[in-house]
Amino acid sequence: MKIKVTPTKARRTASLCPECLKRIPARLVQEGSDWYMKKSCPEHGSFKTIVWRGSPELPTWGNYKPPKEEWEDMPDCLNDCGLCSKHLQSTCCVLIEITSRCNLHCPVCFAESGDFEPMREKTPDELYEDFCRMTAANRKFIQLSGGEPTVRDDLPEIIAAAKRAGASSIQLNSNGLRLAAEPEFTKKLAEAGLNFVFMQFDGVTDEPYKKLRGRPLLEQKLEAIRVCGEAGLGVTLVPTVVPGVNDHEIGAIVKLAMEKSPVVRGVHFQPVSYFGRYPQPPKDEDRITLPEILQAIEQQTEGLIKVSDIAPSTCDHPRCGFHGDFVIMPDGITAITPKQQTSGDCCCSKTAEPDAEALRNRRFVARRWTRDLEAEQYTGDADNFDGLLARIKSHGFTITGMAFQDAWSIDLERLRRCSLHVYRDGRIVPFCANYIKGD
Repeated sequence: MKIKVTPTKARRTASLCPECLKRIPARLVQEGSDWYMKKSCPEHGSFKTIVWRGSPELPTWGNYKPPKEEWEDMPDCLNDCGLCSKHLQSTCCVLIEITSRCNLHCPVCFAESGDFEPMREKTPDELYEDFCRMTAANRKFIQLSGGEPTVRDDLPEIIAAAKRAGASSIQLNSNGLRLAAEPEFTKKLAEAGLNFVFMQFDGVTDEPYKKLRGRPLLEQKLEAIRVCGEAGLGVTLVPTVVPGVNDHEIGAIVKLAMEKSPVVRGVHFQPVSYFGRYPQPPKDEDRITLPEILQAIEQQTEGLIKVSDIAPSTCDHPRCGFHGDFVIMPDGITAITPKQQTSGDCCCSKTAEPDAEALRNRRFVARRWTRDLEAEQYTGDADNFDGLLARIKSHGFTITGMAFQDAWSIDLERLRRCSLHVYRDGRIVPFCANYIKGD
């Protein structure tokens, strides 16, 4: 990653003790080209965790200006949120868990879902009331999650309820198994108003699935893509990247996704995070950081996708993620990622009401993952202006990443800029705070 930097050795922030979850001071310390979080709890001792490996540019990634207050002045997010007064971003996307049941039992599940005693599941009518509360507060970009949402036979009714409540975009987080097995069910989801599917997709061979999900699943994943395509749904592939398991398949996942365009709208990489079913402190070699994923994308696609084609997140803290916008052309792929972006220049600036530009930005975020079936019918020349616009609509493609924080890596400076929120017990909670606390 070639970014001009000013040498920096350490930065102060606040974090949490992984044992007691109390707020404690922390430092981001540079050691060579790597950055570590170091922190110490008076009761439970010291902790050191890799947060940024193989690139010294952490201080200037995203042209970010850190807050000036001392760590004592940062919010105690696990106790103060939903959104505390010192939170710096509004909601871009709000996630709601509609079940804790799942048809898999994955060790890397942040929600600790499975076939054990489920939570009480709200009815579609009860969820409609929740959706109305969200949309009334301009939280109209909704993710349905779990657990595995497709285990609910009434999922079409839930989607219809969100649509009726005024949701402008409805996303389904799914492992894709039922979507593949029951095309008619998938079709009902689309007819009810589902916009697109974020589908768990860990590799182009069966080995990652055996290790991360307990059994080979590639054939079912590919069938789910095909079925969603027939139903008119866009799919974004979501790999959980684990060192030594599937980090060597990063480029192959991108290439497969490109081949499946326009049904597949992109790839959303998630470096493994260690909440959920990980009671022991993870070793640094068990982590992979954003710079490593970016470098792997360029190297494993043989430069087809370059690090320079991808920009830091602007909706969240720049160390939380990255995004790249592309269009799949008949003879290759073209990057159209806006340049010269600064953290905070997005749809989620904290204002009482989102302005027209913010709303347009949110619609753009949703639209790039949703298929434009009318544009897909365009048969003109993609080289002229009208053809290029149609191609961008029909074959838009994104490469994004999100580095979720766990109890060992959490940086409250980052958490304050979270725009992915969870609706929980009538409150809006930043995503990582919700799943670290977990109760």
